[in-house]
Formats: sequence, C-alpha cells, structure tokens
Amino acid sequence: MTEPIRLAKRVAELRACSRREAEQFITGGWVKVDGIVVEEPQFRVTDQRVEVDPQADLAQAEPVTLLLHKPSGYDTIDCDKPASQLLSATNLWSEDASGILPLKKHFTQLSLCVPLESSASGLVVFTQDWRVVRKLTEDAATLEHEVIVEVAGELAPNGLKRLNRGIPFNGRTPPAIKVSWQNETRLRVALKGAQPGQVAHLCEAAGLQVLSMKRIRLGGVPLGKLPPGQWRYLRQDERF
Repeated sequence: MTEPIRLAKRVAELRACSRREAEQFITGGWVKVDGIVVEEPQFRVTDQRVEVDPQADLAQAEPVTLLLHKPSGYDTIDCDKPASQLLSATNLWSEDASGILPLKKHFTQLSLCVPLESSASGLVVFTQDWRVVRKLTEDAATLEHEVIVEVAGELAPNGLKRLNRGIPFNGRTPPAIKVSWQNETRLRVALKGAQPGQVAHLCEAAGLQVLSMKRIRLGGVPLGKLPPGQWRYLRQDERF
C-alpha cells in the first residue's frame, strides 16, 4: 500500500509549486480529494484522486468582511457569550448573495469594527480587510449609525427638539443627529460617530427609558432582512 503523505506535498508536486503555495491553494478551497473540497494541508492522502481547480489563483485570495446580526445578550468586546461564536458556516444566511464559498480561513484573523453593547442588537462588522478596518476607524467620527430604539415613559417638553440639537456625551456633542418617531413607542435615530452607550444616554436625558435598541445601518450598508444570529458576506458593490 502506498505510504500516506500530506495533501500539501501532493499539491506541491501536482502544481510544481512551493509547499507554502500548496497550503494556500488548499486553505483557499481550490483542492478536492475524490471530488470533495479539503481545506486542511495536513490531510493525509494515498492513492485518492487529488484535483486542483485550474482557475486557482493565489492573487485572488481576497480578505473577507462578515456582517452579523448580533442578538441582544451577546457582547462584541469581552463576555461569556461573545458575538464571534455566531460566526460559522452553519450560521451563514441562506439568502447571502455574495457568491463567496465559506471557508474555514474566513473565520480567522477577524477584526471587530464598530462594536455594540451587549444589550443592543443589530449590525456588527468583522473583517480581514485592512481597508475596511481603516475606513471604519479613521472615518469613525463621520460614519452614520441608524438605530431603532424601543422606549417607554414620557418625552420631556421639547424633548424631540433637544434630541435633534444634540446632547453632549463624554464631553462631545454629536456633529449631526436626526431623531424622529417611527411609531408611538419607537424612535429612529441617525447619528454620526455613535459610541456604545450614547443612544441610551440621549434618550434618558430626554426623559425616556430605553427598552431595546437595534442598529439597522452603518454608513451605506443596511442590515436589511438578515435574521438575528446569522451573518452574510459584504458584497463587492457595497461601501460603508
């Protein structure tokens, strides 16, 4: 019987490439063993049929950005129930329209951007793309967050006008804010440079008790119909 060898070694022989490049072909999802994609370079093969996609191109191994609908109760910073545990192939939204094949490497080396407090739900961004990190970090002060807030209590006199003028938070007044009633118990808040805790602070300062919050948009990227606890890929035509 043929002695088992690492898949990376077999791919290196087939493609006449380095072992490192062979590992990248494998983790990139371009290698099949007996017709099944295998993503582990250390996988052992003997006489199985090993195929490398003829269209495989390491230059096309683009970093990905994952958009998660974080349910309330999951933290995006440090908690017993981190939101990152929802990032797996089983939680990919069935209506994801990116055309990207989910791979194990897509769930590694992810940076969290624009976090939400544990009690809030809605759109959260995890990315491998340094360009997205830079955009959401350097432009954080001008990035608009749209949030739906379920409230109780009675709005203070001229409370809506006061909210739209901006209420200081951590020594800073919002550069731009738009607040309106969506219905009798829900406020729609569009706020640039929002920080965790700021929306709740604004509402409480106007006499309202916050029951729940859901972020439905970041810049030009909406949450849309993405269900709670599921995620999708950022499409190439989408920009924050």
